[in-house]
This record gives sequence, structure tokens and C-alpha cells, in this order.
Amino acid sequence: MSELITAELVDLDLSATTKDAAARSLAERMAAAHRVTDLEGFLADVAAREAQMPTGLDGGIGIPHCRSEHVTAPTLAFGHSGRGIDFGAADGPADLIFLIAAPAGADDDHLTILSGLARRLMDPEFTDALRAGTDPGAVAALIRGEEPPEPDADTAAEVHATEGEARTGAPAGEEPGTGGAGASGDAPFRIVAVTSCPTGIAHTYMAAESLAAAGRAEGVEVTVETQGSAGFQKLDPAVIASADAVIWAHDVEVREKGRFRGKPLVDVGVKAGINRPAELIAEARRKAERGEVATLAESEGGTDSGAGSGADHAHFGVRLRTYLMSGVSYMVPFVAAGGLLIALSFAIGGYEIANAKSVADHFVWGEADSWAALLNQIGSAAFAFLVPVLAGYIAYGMADRPALVPGFVGGSIALTVNAGFLGGLVAGLLAGAVVMAIQRVPVHATLRGIMPVLVIPLIASAAVGFLMFIVVGKPIASLQSALTDWLNGLSGSNAVILGVVLGLMMCFDMGGPLNKVAYAFAVGGLADPTEGSLKVMAAVMAAGMVPPLALALATTVRKKLFTKTERENGRAAWVLGASFITEGAIPFAAADPLRVIPSVMAGGAVTGALSMAFGATLRAPHGGIFVVPLIGQPFLYLLAIAAGTLVAAALVVVLKGARRTADPAGEAEAADAPVPVAA
Repeated sequence: MSELITAELVDLDLSATTKDAAARSLAERMAAAHRVTDLEGFLADVAAREAQMPTGLDGGIGIPHCRSEHVTAPTLAFGHSGRGIDFGAADGPADLIFLIAAPAGADDDHLTILSGLARRLMDPEFTDALRAGTDPGAVAALIRGEEPPEPDADTAAEVHATEGEARTGAPAGEEPGTGGAGASGDAPFRIVAVTSCPTGIAHTYMAAESLAAAGRAEGVEVTVETQGSAGFQKLDPAVIASADAVIWAHDVEVREKGRFRGKPLVDVGVKAGINRPAELIAEARRKAERGEVATLAESEGGTDSGAGSGADHAHFGVRLRTYLMSGVSYMVPFVAAGGLLIALSFAIGGYEIANAKSVADHFVWGEADSWAALLNQIGSAAFAFLVPVLAGYIAYGMADRPALVPGFVGGSIALTVNAGFLGGLVAGLLAGAVVMAIQRVPVHATLRGIMPVLVIPLIASAAVGFLMFIVVGKPIASLQSALTDWLNGLSGSNAVILGVVLGLMMCFDMGGPLNKVAYAFAVGGLADPTEGSLKVMAAVMAAGMVPPLALALATTVRKKLFTKTERENGRAAWVLGASFITEGAIPFAAADPLRVIPSVMAGGAVTGALSMAFGATLRAPHGGIFVVPLIGQPFLYLLAIAAGTLVAAALVVVLKGARRTADPAGEAEAADAPVPVAA
């Protein structure tokens, strides 16, 4: 097994002043050591990971890291910055920078070592030794664990704990079970915790170590389950049963949440577990004293909304967006399947096929219209689930399984009262809020088992049904009707302006939240299609095709402005763009966001505006050029896409060319060198 870090991968005088420059400087050392095969591709993966969540930690530590297909072996590069570099930590710049590179299929042995390093970064003696280091070879050896600082017995045991679990008991010098209560001999307070992060390499294990250390300091027994890349070893059920409280420090879904049902729960992001573990332990103790418990389903469970679990995790606006995107993500497959089936039925039998008799009563095997009617009615059946699924999974995102029934019921009622897509949104939010309110009510232990499967769905469904039928359903239906009339009446400059807005939204984050909002707005109109909603769908798909097509064109006409990897991605982007997969442009945007994103937004705005101006319509929610026969005004529609693609590609070429002129030895040409040399 090759060494994770060598002297050549250590820079004790890191001169970079930004996190991107620091990542590039350290990555160049990896490339020179033949650990990274494509510098720009790897840096794009690092940037994409950094965009998910800043990697700065309190204590002056920055740990940019990612999994990448451009990495040949798990590798660490370390830099010590005298001035400090902002990696987004609350306490200021980082002076200890670790760039962690893991192959897409890294083996467990290497990942175990990486997770061990993450734990050691929580040890002040280790980080002080790194800051004092003057010899790259000695620092590399220290990081490899060959010359560790002298730990106390408890710390040493913690570092060598099984990576599936981190266990800690009483403070140093005491036997587990004797701390916390002091000389009185009372049993200590016991906490079980789960830590996880998107990559599962660093933050997962640092949060585990931080909670463990805080537990020792407080005289609290803390047992941590790390759901990371080095393995997922479940906590012993007996340990969970004996615990007084639970802490989740996570940025990805906790697996098998139902195991923690009936315990006081503190639910936060993984960084909170790293930066303020003592506060989390204190909060867990307070919740236990008040008797607050998490209401989770038997097999999975959900966030203990009643225990205030979401309050620490994210701002309300972020959580609201997450709830809505949860509903949209479950709705999209119904839209795609149903919409394409309906579109195919129109291609075979014409638009009048929607009025055909039920195929259950009349179906002729050799008749094309019968097959068209069959496809139309199957697609319509799938579309009938669109609003209930949207509402049900918005509620599910808020309060997990107990909210599914009232969410679906509310969505179905939204259709009954003609509240449509907007009604589904409101019904989902109402269902989630009602379930969360019920979960806050303390109940006797004998009722906890039936709460999520009987009591909560029953009460919440009745409450949501009352609200949708009697209180909010009719006003929302009126609003939906007004929106439909507005879309149908769009013409001239109003239609063009809407096309511009939709085009900008589709291209800004290329598959992210704004893109999904615009797409959801378009497909929502397909549930009850009108002339206006079909124009919106056409504009949204056309604009979404522009980013990958524009980058594909730019890499074709001005190859020297792009790296080898980008040119390869450009070839694939032709197909992705033609298929309406906007995400095909993400690698380019991650590598050069300031030039790529504004360029494709301009192209998307042009395409959206032209599509609306031309009056193009679309009945299929997806498909790209493969559903052109189903598009109204197909030639003008393709012209709109071509115009936006040309505008975006031209802007990308101009902006990248200006950078190259300003820096003749810039990164575009340097990246094509066979072996990049460290600065």
C-alpha cells in the first residue's frame, strides 16, 4: 500500500492567498507525484465538493477533499500558510491546509487511515506539532502516524477505536461508568451519536472525535456511530437502549433512524458536532431532563421535529427549499413517465386521442388509435398522481413517514377543489406542519408505538382535510385559475420577459434549486395543460439545453482555451445537451464559474425569450431534440436553441480568450502539460 503522504507532498511555506489557489498548489504536487492524472478535472471535483459545504474548521484547519476518478491512489498533501486562508470557518482563516484525494473506488484500508487522520486533527498536541514543523519529511512522518505526539491513554484508545464506532467513557484516569456523577457513584449520563458527511472521509470522523473528547471532559459516556466511507458498523442495540439521549451530527440522511425512537434527540449539521460538541451534549441533557423524545417510525423514522431538531440545522429558508425540492424530486419521475407516454400517444393518434373511450371497454389489437389511446390513458393515470405525490413528499421531507398519509390526502383534495399544483404545494406544507405540531405533544410511553402508524396519520389527515376543503382550498383554486388565465393571456413583451426569467433560472445553477423551481413550475402546468403552460414548458426545456450545447460548441471551435479533460467533456456535452440534461455543463462551471455561468445564463435568456416570442409549445416534460415532432413551431424552436447556444458559446470564448491574453502562461495551457510541476 503506497504511502498517503511523502515529503514532496508537504509545503511548509504555502504562499497561496485563496482556497482555490491553495487547492491548486497542493494538487500540482499530487500531479507531479503521479497521484492525480488530470489536474483540472480533479480541481473541478474539489470545487464541486467545496460548493456543497465549506471545509474550514475551527482551530485554523482547512480540509478540502473529494473523491475523484482522476486520483490514482488515496493521497494527502499538506500546506502550512503563514498568513492564513479563508476556508469558511467561523473563527477565521486556516493555516493548516490538508488536501485529501480519494479515488472513486478507494479501499477500506486507506479510508481507515484517512478517517484516523481526521480524528487526530481534533488533538491540539498534533496540530501544534504540525505548526512547529520545519522539515517536510518529519512532518510527513508525523501525519502518517510514525511520530505521533504523546497522547494520554484515553486519547490513544480513541484514535485506535474501530472506525465503525468511536467509544469514550469517563475522563482520563477514571473507569467508564464512574465519571460524571463524581464520588457519589451514580451512573454517568450516556449519549449515543451518529456522524456523517457527504463525502464520508473527514468531517464524519472529526465530529465523532470532537463529541468523544467533549464527553470525556464533561464526564459523559459518548458512543459514536460513524456512517462514513470507512464502514458503517451499527451501534449495539443494548448500547442504544441504555442511552439517555441521542445526538445526530449529519449532512446526509441518517441510516436506520428508527433505532433511536423514544430518545431525546439533538439533530444538527456535522459541523456543529465538530465546532460546539459541549453545547450539543448540554442540550441533550436538558432535553432528557424535560422528557422530550423523538417520534420516529419503526424501520426508518424521521427528524424529531417536535424536539426542535431542525432549528440548529439550517435557516428556515434553506429548510423550506429542501422540503419543496423533496416533493419535486419524487414528482419528476411521474411527470417524465406520464408526460412522455401522453406525448407519444399524441404522435401516434393526434391530440383528439385524449377524448377516446376507455381502452378497458374498447381495444383493437391491430388499430393504431387503440394503442395511442392506451398510451394516453396510462400516461394520464401517471399524471393523476402528480399533485398528491408532490404534496405527500413535501410533507415527508418535513416530518417523515407519519406525514405521508395527510400529505397524499391533502394533495388529492387539492385536485378535487381544482387547486392544482399550487394546492399541492400548500397541502404538503400544511400536512408537514400539522404532523410536526402533533409530534411536539408529550404522550404516555404506552402510546408511542401507535403514534406514527395510527394516531398521527388519523388526526393529521382530518386536520389537513378540513383546512383544504373548508379554509384554504377555494382561495388557492381562485389563485390557480388566475395564474392559468395569465399564462393563457401572455403575449408580446410579457411573454418574452417570462421567457428571459425562466431561461436565467434554468442556467444559473444547472440542475440546482433555481433550475428545479423553474422546471417544477413548467411541469406543474402540464397537469392541466393550456396554451400558456405549454409555452412555458417549451421555453424551460429549450433554455435547459443551452449550457451543455454551448460548452460543447466552444470546446470545438476554440480547443486551445480548454484543457484536455474539458475537451473530452465537451464531446459528451453534445449528447447531454441534445437530451435536455443541463448538468452536462457543471464540470465547466465548477472549473471556471465566473466566466461560464454568466455566459450560459445570457444564452438561456435569449433562448427562453425567443421560444416564448415564437409561440413554441411542448406537451412532453423531457426528451430534448428527441421530442421535436411533438413541439409546436419546431423549426423556430430549434432556431431559438441555436441562437442561445451561439450567444453562450461566443461569450465563453471571448471571456476565456481575454483571460488567456492577460496571462499568456495561464492555466489553460499549463493544464495540458504532460506532468504539471509544483510551484
